[in-house]
Amino acid sequence: MDWNTRVAAWEDVAASPAFQRLADRVLTSAEPSPDDRVVDLGAGTGLLTFRIAPLVHDVIAIDAAPAMVDYVTEATRDAGIDNVQAAVSDLRALALPDASRTLAISNYAYHHLDHEGKLTALHELYRVLAPGGRVSICDMMFALSLRPRDRRIIFDKVRLMARRGPAGVMRILRNAGRVATGTWEHPERPEVWAELLTETGFADIASFELTNEAGLVVARRPA
Repeated sequence: MDWNTRVAAWEDVAASPAFQRLADRVLTSAEPSPDDRVVDLGAGTGLLTFRIAPLVHDVIAIDAAPAMVDYVTEATRDAGIDNVQAAVSDLRALALPDASRTLAISNYAYHHLDHEGKLTALHELYRVLAPGGRVSICDMMFALSLRPRDRRIIFDKVRLMARRGPAGVMRILRNAGRVATGTWEHPERPEVWAELLTETGFADIASFELTNEAGLVVARRPA
């Protein structure tokens, strides 16, 4: 998917009540302070960035899509926000110095990476966080399995798409094809996220199931 062509569409998604509630959960769990140096990972059009900026020392908004970064840059300039910097970067190779950030936040970015990609990205995140730095990540967190929650999420998604008629049925078929070829998104269950964070070296890890397919994990780099 070319996210450079989806800026307006993603801004509409970010403005939805569902995503606003997810942003609330991320920021509440992050417990930002005026001294925090924040990195927003997969910032998109800045849903988290703009809400946390008044509460912290500064924010670096990271996204792989240059168009998203341009949007955040222009929006911060237009709003007169002077403590936000936006930069193009892959989550697996962050263009940030070691131990330079005290808080990392993210909303719906990591499911675009497969399991090994997430592990690489978390190692990078560990590197750029200062000792004692905190993590608050919200993402699509379920699996294509027969576990009760996973089964309910998948059923609800299929039912919602089917209600849209022929276009919805075609989307179901396209997604089924992407699953079969391994090109669909790569969500992980909250407990798998906890395992990834543990393997990376993080501590004080907690994971939570949120509404629909969303989940939240929080952690801390040991001091």
